[in-house]
Amino acid sequence: MSSEQNDFLFLEPQQDDEIVVEPSRYWDILIVDDDEEIHTVTKLALSGLEYGGARLRFHHAYSGAEAKNILTQPNDISVIFLDVIMETDDAGFQVVKHARDTLNNKRVRIILRTGQAANIPEEKVIREYDINDYKTKTELTRSKLVTTLIAAIRSYEQICLLEYQAQAMNTILSASKYILGQTNIKVLCNKALEFMGVILGCKSNGLICTKLDGENFIQVLGGCEKYEEYFGEKLVNVNQTALSQVEACFGQLTHQYTDNSITFILKSKHRKAALYIESGGAPTDIQLQFAEIFLTNISIALDNIRLFVKLRDAAYKDLLTGISNRTDFIERIDDFQNVSENKYVFVLLDVINFSDINDGLGQDVGNKLLIAIVERLRAIVPTAQLLSRVGADVFGFLIPKSEFVLTDFNEKLSPSFSAAEHVLPIDFRIGLCQQQDFQGSGLETLKVAYIALNHAKKIKHKEGVYYSIDMQEKMEWRLGLIRQLRHDFARGKLEVWYQPQLSFDDLSLIGCEALLRWPLENGTYISPAVFIPLAEDAGLIVDIGQWVLEQACQQQKRLENEGTEICIAVNVSVPQFKVKGYAQTVKNTLLKYGVDPKNIELEVTESVVMDELDTVINTLKELKALGIEVAIDDFGTGFSSLSYIQSLPIDRLKIDRSFIKDLNNGDTGAVAGLVISLGAKLGLKTIAEGVETQEQAKFLKDLGCDEVQGFMYAKPMPENKLLEFIGKRNT
Repeated sequence: MSSEQNDFLFLEPQQDDEIVVEPSRYWDILIVDDDEEIHTVTKLALSGLEYGGARLRFHHAYSGAEAKNILTQPNDISVIFLDVIMETDDAGFQVVKHARDTLNNKRVRIILRTGQAANIPEEKVIREYDINDYKTKTELTRSKLVTTLIAAIRSYEQICLLEYQAQAMNTILSASKYILGQTNIKVLCNKALEFMGVILGCKSNGLICTKLDGENFIQVLGGCEKYEEYFGEKLVNVNQTALSQVEACFGQLTHQYTDNSITFILKSKHRKAALYIESGGAPTDIQLQFAEIFLTNISIALDNIRLFVKLRDAAYKDLLTGISNRTDFIERIDDFQNVSENKYVFVLLDVINFSDINDGLGQDVGNKLLIAIVERLRAIVPTAQLLSRVGADVFGFLIPKSEFVLTDFNEKLSPSFSAAEHVLPIDFRIGLCQQQDFQGSGLETLKVAYIALNHAKKIKHKEGVYYSIDMQEKMEWRLGLIRQLRHDFARGKLEVWYQPQLSFDDLSLIGCEALLRWPLENGTYISPAVFIPLAEDAGLIVDIGQWVLEQACQQQKRLENEGTEICIAVNVSVPQFKVKGYAQTVKNTLLKYGVDPKNIELEVTESVVMDELDTVINTLKELKALGIEVAIDDFGTGFSSLSYIQSLPIDRLKIDRSFIKDLNNGDTGAVAGLVISLGAKLGLKTIAEGVETQEQAKFLKDLGCDEVQGFMYAKPMPENKLLEFIGKRNT
């Protein structure tokens, strides 16, 4: 029988009078005998015999050597009628050894025939040689010959079936080990089709396709042989026959068969997929059974890849916008590390006041805004690479320098964005670094770009700032200073000094302002103008501010015990005011040290007042209810306070030194006078700070200013000097 037909190997055994498989047209029978008459008689006796719808086809050999040659050729000899004694006494036995040992042909069934059975006992032959039967020629009547042949063919069928099953299972096991560990969908589909071709005994021409959720077309996931090039294509553009079969599969959820192809449905809860293969003919039942087993493994492999892709996306993609995330950017930017090239620029942009949009309009609007920003970036820089969301509201991309003009980019980025029903004007800050500035890793490169971005945010530069080495030097200096501040604060090295505050009427001591000082080992001090902003950026200011308040409370009690009861003013920063329950924290601190609330004043700047005004007013009311006095520090330096000043529960306005230092040097004192007049009309006390000359003092006193502090009267001083100052005034 022809090997191309994959004949009877693939059916399960049925009843004795039925063929187990659907065979080809012939059973191939080899007659080996040196007597030509035996050939004729055998052929005549078996002529017209059919088995399972297939007739017999005879092959003839007249010697052992000729039989060996025929068996060596490609064929499907099912049964051999073999004479024992031909050119030699054991020629038939040599043919058996050649078939079994040399050719390793265990399937072909051998019926030995001899005219001299007495020479070799039947029992010994059966025991020592792998043969089906051993008969004398005189025994084989037509009836017995037919019976013997049918028994031999059935035996051949069973052996071939077992052999196929073993090979098929080995194929499935090997294939499953390969595809279940595969993470490349294209390779998975290619190999799955190759192995399916082996199981079905056909070429692997075919493809695997799927219908994605939300899509109305079927997409090719991968193919083999002539379909390999169609990876990712729509099936409608590849093969109309396959399309109709796959659609039927998806519609009926069953396999589909034609004369030349098979389309298997790949079942899964998560997706619709199908395997189409050009089989060239109908498969056998046993082939379908093994194909079903393998289909299960293919489905599992596809689900594994789906899970792998989801995990990879979770690790490397921003789930909201679909672009790369910080991790993916850091890993992939390494491909562009080349100190000898300067072809690319890395652009990092931050959405200004994004948290206000989230808080004011809701997170859903914020999310839609982020998506809209990504869509615009894709539109205005289509050649950008590594477009990534590297922070909550920070995006970055890499683009060839020759294709990027910063002014054009800003112009296209500037129009308002639509998010839900809102039209939002958005400002950005942009940091840029050139390829020559890329550092040794993706994380270092991102750090460099952030240095430029933070510089742009600090100086409020809207166009964008390129990284330069001096920025990094300043950043390293700044970080070093923050580390030192954190270290010294933790070890109690910070100090609180006090600057006396006097009444303008009689220059009596009415209080003092607590001022933070940071001494160094060499005896010098770092200016508060330098380290206070650093403390705010580093998140230290809340703890430091609370420590200053506690120091002020302890100082007030010590002075009170010495017979001096004055009010100590403590500055409060914006971050402190934002801490939930700040008023209660102040109350608890006063109770802890037994300080009368009227002896502690809190000084807040205009920036505190204008930040979340309603919240600030409520907090100020709570503080006032405790009996704590509140002063507006640096009053007049802001731009919005006058419109809200009447609604603020405060006691004092503090005139900033910038409105005092140039009095009598061309400055008319108009602003200082306005603040003093406003305070008087609102029933608020006014205090001038930074007074250094008698002329300044006289001018302010004449305008009606209530209180004063400055170098002319007393500099900031540590506790021991403060006690000396008070002692001298009391003598």
